[in-house]
Amino acid sequence: MGELLAELARRLVDEPDAVRVEQVDEEDGSLLFRLHVAEEDVGKVIGRQGRIARALRTVVRAGGVAAGRRLQLEIVG
Repeated sequence: MGELLAELARRLVDEPDAVRVEQVDEEDGSLLFRLHVAEEDVGKVIGRQGRIARALRTVVRAGGVAAGRRLQLEIVG
């Protein structure tokens, strides 16, 4: 899932080399993906009215359903 997120984000931003995904195991058993992008690319990953961010979170949640685990996405600039 992390590789998929990174690849999708690289296609959206101006600085694809700055994209990285960090995985953090939460205390409640969920897995948090932190998507790091360059500060000036945060708006491109979020999209107008948050549409792209919402779509990325939907993909992550769907992957969690398939894996039987709660997955979350956080976008960091």
